[in-house]
Amino acid sequence: MFSHMMLGSDDLERSRRFYDALFAAIGGPAGQIDRYGRLFYAHNGGRLLITRPIDGAPATAGNGSTTGFVMASPEQADAWHQAGAANGGTPVEDDPGIRQGPVGPLYLAYLRDPDGNKLCALHRLPVPA
Repeated sequence: MFSHMMLGSDDLERSRRFYDALFAAIGGPAGQIDRYGRLFYAHNGGRLLITRPIDGAPATAGNGSTTGFVMASPEQADAWHQAGAANGGTPVEDDPGIRQGPVGPLYLAYLRDPDGNKLCALHRLPVPA
């Protein structure tokens, strides 16, 4: 349904350190700067871009917004969470773990990036028979 996600940042080098660590933790490549000066990530068919706001105003995090990343396992979600926390991210909400979602159990881990954007690592667990 979605083609990409774009998040604002006032410091692309700080964002690069943070997001490079997140993507390395899940087997993804380091970010690249595209011809427009945006930080660009591509992994498992998804695209994430980090950019300075076009209007020149400071970047702000969306209140109520969350950007989710699909994880292959709970262990990968934990590695993602640990890498983010060690590279300028802030753990938020509950500790990583299992929560019951409307369509079954989910393993979730939440962070805020250095610009305050809320991120979620999500692994869908098998629905018990």
